[in-house]
Amino acid sequence: MTQITRDFRGQWMQKEPMSRHTTWKIGGPADLFAMPADEADLAGLIRGCREREIPWMVVGSGSNLLVADNGIRGVVIHLGRAFSDRRLDDCRLTAGGGCALSGLARLAVKAGLQGLEFACGIPASLGGAVAMNAGAHGGSMENIVRWADVIDDEGRIRRYQGEEMDFAYRHSRLQGEKAIVVRVGMELRWGDQEALERWMEEKLTLRRKSQPLDFPNAGSVFLNPPGSLSAGRLIDEAGMKGFAIGGAQVSERHANFIVNRGGATAADVLALIDTVRARVLATCGIELKSEVRVIGDSGGQVDGWGTEDSHQRG
Repeated sequence: MTQITRDFRGQWMQKEPMSRHTTWKIGGPADLFAMPADEADLAGLIRGCREREIPWMVVGSGSNLLVADNGIRGVVIHLGRAFSDRRLDDCRLTAGGGCALSGLARLAVKAGLQGLEFACGIPASLGGAVAMNAGAHGGSMENIVRWADVIDDEGRIRRYQGEEMDFAYRHSRLQGEKAIVVRVGMELRWGDQEALERWMEEKLTLRRKSQPLDFPNAGSVFLNPPGSLSAGRLIDEAGMKGFAIGGAQVSERHANFIVNRGGATAADVLALIDTVRARVLATCGIELKSEVRVIGDSGGQVDGWGTEDSHQRG
């Protein structure tokens, strides 16, 4: 495994606990956890993995991500500070895939730019947000992405225009490809800075009041089904709010969140997800779909390598 680090210029750690890199604070060790120094370093690492048939995946902020208790066999790539550059040019914002999405939202609003403020409370990396077409409050990445530079599984840099991304609800073409988003170009528009700041603060205040931010969690667990009913409301109506398995609990504050009350395992979370889904189906006749990506060694089989937040997770 360490052979692929021979020409690697970034930082790397062996047997790195993934609980340090996910918002649930859950997950066993990765064989190798690597933070490339730049795009060339990243491309070389991917080529090295390909040549040696070593599986790899990229993990961003670790939101909406559940890592198996046995950890991950292969290489986990994290885009750190080397991929966190950002530049404003009139209404155009260019940023590295490792940037925190919420930080970019604040930067745009401070400059009086409108279009990214919806992301002020989304705990994701920019790359992960593009890969999953993150959205909130009526906005989403598909509305602002002009292009995205990715490095594919052969270590080649490719540029996708916005219209080539196949955006849909919480979906992009990257969810079916092994590729890492390294840079994104976004088109914003001028707005009223004071009004944008007030709107953003209102949404952040609502988030603090309605979401269980005092316990580790991965964000919303289930996608809202078609129609007007939310997943959280269905889970509440099924009587599952506060229900726990091991250290994992359906939040008493927001039923579409599962929190780590302390010592929760991936097995606890998976069992709770299955129990909630079954109870909602039996009570409400609606089958909920999880938006959590489960990765790692679940007992002899390695799942989920490729693009992460899923695909490139958060």
